Amino acid sequence: MPPVKEWREPMAIVFADDGLVPNNPMPFLVYRNAIELDHDEPERTIERVFAGNGWGDMWRNGIYDFPHYHATVHEALGVARGHARVRFGGDAGKELDIQAGDVAILPAGTGHQCLLASPDLSVVGAYPPGPKMDLVRPTPENHARALTTIPRVKVPKIDPVMGADGPLVWLWRRSR
Repeated sequence: MPPVKEWREPMAIVFADDGLVPNNPMPFLVYRNAIELDHDEPERTIERVFAGNGWGDMWRNGIYDFPHYHATVHEALGVARGHARVRFGGDAGKELDIQAGDVAILPAGTGHQCLLASPDLSVVGAYPPGPKMDLVRPTPENHARALTTIPRVKVPKIDPVMGADGPLVWLWRRSR
């Protein structure tokens, strides 16, 4: 059985700029229960899906417990084990529960912060080709800089979960 389940529509949310976290006019996406995980090596399953769709520079860890965003790159977060409550979009954003098999895709500038996590939480992060990941904390100075870098981040050619014809491609191009 292939690791990606049948085509599905992601949850899509557009977060407004809150003055500290710029967010992005392109929607933040969440694919619920999108990847059929290998019970022995779920991280490797997610890594294969991301790599097969051209997303790389992967890491394994949790999600930082402080508010932050990335101003030069988009990010995919695949939950391999456990579950977490994460605030996306900054303080005025939305708290979501994510769990093993879910993938969240954050356009550049989207704030995120882990509020609560199971002890076994394991997340695989990945990025489309382009600039390296930057870690930005919400401050007025960082916000001003991010407003110049975020619009220059290219829309990926391939959805990290659903491939070249995946919703990310047309949803993000349409919102630009």
